[in-house]
Amino acid sequence: MLKINWFTKILMRFTPKTFLRYAAEEQGIEPRKIDYATKLFGENSRVDIHPLPSQGGRGFIVTLDNKLSLFFYQDGDHFYYDGCEIGEYEKGDVNIFDNI
Repeated sequence: MLKINWFTKILMRFTPKTFLRYAAEEQGIEPRKIDYATKLFGENSRVDIHPLPSQGGRGFIVTLDNKLSLFFYQDGDHFYYDGCEIGEYEKGDVNIFDNI
C-alpha cells in the first residue's frame, strides 16, 4: 500500500494546482508545463477531438471552443504537435472514437 506523507495530503486537499506542480517536479517535468496545460485547457468551455483522415498520416485535431484547432500526427510510437489553425469549427461528435 502506498503511503502519502502529511505534506502531500495537505497540498492535494487545499491547493491541488500546487500539488500538481510539486508532483511534476518530483517526476522530472517542468512545473510550468502544468501551468501551460491548465491555462490552455482549463479556461475553455469546450474541447473536441477529431480524427484526421489516414491519407495524410494517422493523427487527430484538438479543437478548443470551436475556434482554435491543434494538429497532432503519429510518428512511430508517439504523436507530435504539428501546428494550429484559427477559425470557426463545427461541434465534434463525442462518439467519434467508439468504433476504432
